[in-house]
Amino acid sequence: MVRSRPRVWLVAGCAAVLLWASVAQLVAVGRLLLLFGLAGDAVSSPPPTALPPPRIYKSNGYLKISCNGGLNQMRSEICDMVAVARLLNLTMVVPELDKRSFWADQSNFGDIFDVKHFIDSLRDEVHIIEQLPEKLGPRDSDIIILEMSPVSWSDEKYYLHQILPLFSKYSVIHFNKTDARLANNGISTEIQLLRCRVNFHALKFTPQIEGLGNELVHKLRAKGSFVALHLRYEMDMLAFSGCNHGLSPEEAEELKKMRYAYPWWRDKEIDSQAKRLQGLCPLTPEEASLVLKALGFQKDALIYIAAGEIYGGDRRLEPLRAAFPNLHIWRHLFPHVLNQIRCISSVEYF
Repeated sequence: MVRSRPRVWLVAGCAAVLLWASVAQLVAVGRLLLLFGLAGDAVSSPPPTALPPPRIYKSNGYLKISCNGGLNQMRSEICDMVAVARLLNLTMVVPELDKRSFWADQSNFGDIFDVKHFIDSLRDEVHIIEQLPEKLGPRDSDIIILEMSPVSWSDEKYYLHQILPLFSKYSVIHFNKTDARLANNGISTEIQLLRCRVNFHALKFTPQIEGLGNELVHKLRAKGSFVALHLRYEMDMLAFSGCNHGLSPEEAEELKKMRYAYPWWRDKEIDSQAKRLQGLCPLTPEEASLVLKALGFQKDALIYIAAGEIYGGDRRLEPLRAAFPNLHIWRHLFPHVLNQIRCISSVEYF
């Protein structure tokens, strides 16, 4: 009996190993069935995407930001400031959008972007909240919020050495202007990757705007392949840039007066010719036609002008229309749709 005990243990051990291997094989086969859709109703709908794990860090303070400019500019600013909040280990408040710019849109962040998606999709990088805690509100006289504009085109060292130490004195810093406040080049790959992630993933339009955009694209595609061209040749753009190539002296003076009327436009006296030689002026409609030709677009191409009022009206569009007669002002085609769209600004090819 004593001699048989090792055999019993050996048999029991082998049985346990075989049982474990069988279970493992069954689990593996089940996963394959799920992967290839062979498990019937069990895989009829994919599981919801899991949220990324929250990043655990000690917050150094709260960062509020007020973006300025048009939608594209504000979108870029949000990407920059998320990167700054990540760099400095800050808790970020959902951004405030500009309501004082030339286009004077009254939309809040949540009117344009999906707030929940914005917060959840970045939870492994930055802690984002919808508003400051009540204890940090204006009613608390002990809390002083520092209002400031960061120095333009600053790199990581500026924020680490100049901004971060300020949080030892202030619990909240409010960046009241965020345009071009982070350098485009010469910063770490990690920061650049985060900016891209914010722009192409975290900043998702609300379902209403996405649905409206899909409706518009569907109507445009029904007419065939097309180009949506944003000329950026509106009065405010030309006034801000100080570019007056091809304009009359009266038009150039009108733009100059407009530039002086807005105190937050930094440049006043601008050498238009020098700026143009530096490549810092928007293309004229005639130059846009040359670019389209160089890209291979034929004379019969269907082109929609997606922009505000072109400065100079139909007279300025004549060279572009002569090169591409099948040219349309898209806001004239779908006024019932455009009245609902808050902002569309990009060049798209379909």
